[in-house]
This record gives sequence, structure tokens and C-alpha cells, in this order.
Amino acid sequence: MLRVGVDIGSTTVKATVLDNENRIIWKEYIRHETRQVEKTIELLERLKKDLSINKFKLYVTGSGGSGIAKALGCKHIQEVNALVLAVEHLFPEAGSVFELGGQDAKFVLWHRERGKLKRFTSMNDKCAGGTGATIDRIILKFRIDPSKYKNTKYVPEKVHEVAGKCGVFAETDIISLYKQGVPEDELLISLFDAIVLQNLSTITRGYTPKPKVLLLGGPNYFFKPLREAWKYHIGKLWEERNIKGNPEEDIFTPDIGLFLPSVGSALHSIVESTGEVGSLDPLYRLIEEREKLKESMGERGLWKDEEELKKFLQEYSLKNKNINIHIPADARIFIGVDGGSTSTKGVALDEKGNIIAKEYILSKGDPIEDTKFILKSIKKQLDIKVPSFEIGGVGFTGYAKDLLKEAFGGDIAIVETVAHTRGALHFFPDAEVICDVGGQDIKVIILRNGSVKDFKLNTQCSAGNGYYLQSTAERFGYKVEEYAEVAFRAKYSPRFNFGCAVFLEADIVNFQQLGWSAEEIMAGLAKTLPLNVWLYVMQEPNLKRLGRVFVLQGGTHKNLAVVKAQVDFIKERVPDAKIYLHPEGSYAGAIGVAIELIRSEEEVGKNELCRV
Repeated sequence: MLRVGVDIGSTTVKATVLDNENRIIWKEYIRHETRQVEKTIELLERLKKDLSINKFKLYVTGSGGSGIAKALGCKHIQEVNALVLAVEHLFPEAGSVFELGGQDAKFVLWHRERGKLKRFTSMNDKCAGGTGATIDRIILKFRIDPSKYKNTKYVPEKVHEVAGKCGVFAETDIISLYKQGVPEDELLISLFDAIVLQNLSTITRGYTPKPKVLLLGGPNYFFKPLREAWKYHIGKLWEERNIKGNPEEDIFTPDIGLFLPSVGSALHSIVESTGEVGSLDPLYRLIEEREKLKESMGERGLWKDEEELKKFLQEYSLKNKNINIHIPADARIFIGVDGGSTSTKGVALDEKGNIIAKEYILSKGDPIEDTKFILKSIKKQLDIKVPSFEIGGVGFTGYAKDLLKEAFGGDIAIVETVAHTRGALHFFPDAEVICDVGGQDIKVIILRNGSVKDFKLNTQCSAGNGYYLQSTAERFGYKVEEYAEVAFRAKYSPRFNFGCAVFLEADIVNFQQLGWSAEEIMAGLAKTLPLNVWLYVMQEPNLKRLGRVFVLQGGTHKNLAVVKAQVDFIKERVPDAKIYLHPEGSYAGAIGVAIELIRSEEEVGKNELCRV
């Protein structure tokens, strides 16, 4: 009888079929998009059809496999054991293995002495730093087309310093390099270099990898420069430690590399037999029972009933309004630019603070070029709308503020806290608490009588922010603009641990195993954001102490699922709270810079930038 091995991981489902002589006669993999049970059914039905079989012996491995194995009454094989079995069967000459998965990193070392075989195995623990998850998130964040760089050459001289210890630290360093205009190919090889160094310094536990070394898992399989980084650093280790080995010959990725855990699980029949599987009805029943479990294990989604959701949308939906303000001849215009972590924004205000023009662009890696685009677009809009004008000042804020001020000869460069405060007070002079959530930053500013009394910023961690929500949505196949619509579909949502991105990632894996859908997970993440803002960053459970008038701004609050979660969280703790949604929340920092220019016009003088 044919034996089937299925590997259900954090992002994909892979299946391999072996005949009675342990030859691979069928293999396939698909992305499960959080629908692990459904995609496993799809794959098993496909192999039954392709091979014209009704029954087979099934062995399951992977982080998402235990529940499915239990439902079908078959054996669940621990991932490392499955990997070891496959390598020893197909590559008996192997001395070491590094496997990088979506969230797991594994290292296996074989000691062969006097006819005895010993194995040392190691995995990452809670942290997903140094795995495919870090690569995926950065590729999504910067909209890098991985197909353009999968065969890029790894050049050590082009590597920039990136911290690989944690995915968040790596993102922070990559953002800094990105803002300095480092090319995409150098960003990627720097990231790959950091990932290799992270794994060599942690999961090896001090052991030296022995030749021959197999590089397994999706990241190693798909990215040639990552494989070259392994060869470079392992080669240096061998040279330093007098290990005989040729990196070009003794470090490689086999064609079957993606499927080795599924092969190993099928090979487990050599060790232990399991029952036959024919009907997949237990998996269909598992899907039905899962809905009952969600009600008891989770919590309601983002709304109690349709009437409540309708009322919320009526109050907080921001309609795009045409800028139609009469501008007198010889108007004085003030321009603010915010070079943020994931985007650059610019606005032009008249002397009364009215928005005359605005522009927004997702960062493309060069803040100077991004700002040129912003200023040219604003100039073009002004030429159409304003009969004649002069520039009263140009100012900058955000990550790249000092670089931009120097490059463009700006008048001022002000810190983000001041800029975002000015941008909020311009629309809401009674504001007492400003909550600004951007792509990577959280800023909470406490005001009294229009003056800053206190503020808190997140430091290293960007968990739960706009970028995290965006990359999670895109991983599930949705655009960030679709996030709220998708999340509002969820009747129930899982309860996430708030805090570090690693904990959120671990929760997502667990929830996928339990059958939570993409829209339910997205709703749960939206409900987690207020916890990260008020409990993780602000560390203040008693919101009444902060104030009563709240302003929600920043690009993340364009996502109405997040706004709904924020409003519910704040209202539960401050029932009489007044909660504003900034009508130009993405531009708040840029508006604040322009307002500051207007306030200090006499000292600033005139800037001829936009005339040139």
C-alpha cells in the first residue's frame, strides 16, 4: 500500500507519496492561507485522484499537523525526527543540515565514530528572527519583487550591518539603510547575511557544521544569495577551525529539499506502521465542529450587531473631500514634508492653515527621490489652483528630517512629537490625548491646555502597528485597503497575546491549527492593537488618568477595523470619552510642520525651493 507523508507548516502544506520500494512517485505543495484543514483535504483528494487510489497509509508532520493527525487516527511525527529520517535515507553522506522554514530554524549535526552514529539537533525557540518570516515581512514591507533578486550574487563587500537577533531589530536596521538610499539588492544580501550569522551563532549551540551541509527549507531553496551567504560564512568557519571542506562542493540544496520533512514522515513506516486512511470525512467534521469551538474559545468579532456597525461607520467613515478653497493672488504657501518609516507625505497650507495641496508616496528606498516626487507633485497642484504664490517656508519631520533639510535647504526640521501635536491641535484644539499609530511607530502624547505634558513612544518593537497589520493581510492575500472590510466579516475572533511580534506570530500559527480563518485572525489582530498601544507602550490601564478627549491619527487609523477596536477599548474605560478621528491622519506630521512654519514665519524667512 502506498504511504503518504504530509507536512503542514506555518505557511504551506506539502505531500509526498512513496511506493513499496521507498521511491517518490508523487509530490505537491500549496500555500494554505490559514486554511490548513481545507488545504490538506484539497491536497489529499488531489493525490487520490491522480494516483487512482482510495486508501493509503498516512503520516503527518509539521507545526499544524497534530490536530489533523488525531482526526484521521494516523501518526503525527515530530518535525526534526521526520527531517532526520529523510536525510539519512536520501543523503547518508550528510554531516549537517540547516533548515529555514516560515517561522522555524533547525540544525542537525551527525557524529560518526567507530561505527556509531550520534545526532545533535537544535531548533529556535520563541523567536522567529533568522527565519523565512523575517524575509517575508521585509519583502512585503518594502514591496520588493523577490523574483528579481533570487539569483542576485552575494558580495560580502556590499553587506551592510543588520541585526539578525530579532526580526524587529532587523526591520529597524533595514529601514535605516532604506532611508539612506541603499539599493534593494544590497538590502537583501545584508538581510541574508544577518540571518546566516544569527543561525550560526545560536542554533548551532557552539558546534561547527560538518560537511556535507544541506541547506533546506523555502528561503534556502528560493534565494541563491542566501545560499551563497551560508557558503561564505561556513567556509570561513572551516578555515578558522581547520575543517576540511570545499564550500562550493560540500554545501548544497537538493532539488527535493522542500519536501524532506514530508518524505521523512512517510518513511516513518519503516519504524512504525499506522492505520489506513480512506475517507476524509473526519476532516470535514472537524471543520463543522471547529465553528462551535470558536464560539466557546474566542470572543465576538469587532461588532455586536449590524446596527452597531452601521452607526460606527456613519460616524467614523472619512469621505474624500475635494480641496476647493478660494486662494487670493500672491498667496503665501507653507510646505511640510514627513519622511516616515514606510511613506513620505507632503502638504501645502495657506496662511490660514487650509490644505491647498497634498501628496503621499510609499517609500521606494531613497528619501531624497521620494521628497522630489512629493515637492514636484505639490508644485504642479499649486500651479493649477493658485493664480500666483510665494513660498513662506519649507520644513521637514520624520526619520529622514535632517537629511532632507540638508539636501533641500529647508527652513526647519522638527521632531515628530511636536509635528504630530501641531497637526492634531490644528483640527482639534480641545485634544487631551493624541494617539498616533504609523507604519512602525506608536506615539501617545498627553496634553493639558494645548501644551505637551507627557508622551510615550515605542522603542524597538513594532508589533501590532500598521506595517504588521499590512504584512499580515498581504500574507493572507488581501490588500491593506481591504483590511477593514475583511475583518468586519468575522463573527468571532481569537484572543491574541499582546506585546512582541514573536508572540503574535506564534499565536497565528496556533490559531491556524485550530481553524481560525484569515478574516477572524485579522479581526483579532485589530482588537489587539489597543492593547499594544495602551498597555504595552503607554503602560497605563487607567485611561481616565490620561484625559477625556482623544484624537486617533496616523496612517494605521485609516483602517476602520483598528478605529473600531480603539473606540470600543477607550469607551469601555472612559465611558464619557470624546473620540475624534483625524480627517487627514496620514498627513498629521506634515501638517504640523507647515503649521509650525506659519507660527514662526517672521524668524523663518522665505525659501525659494519650489520656484527653482
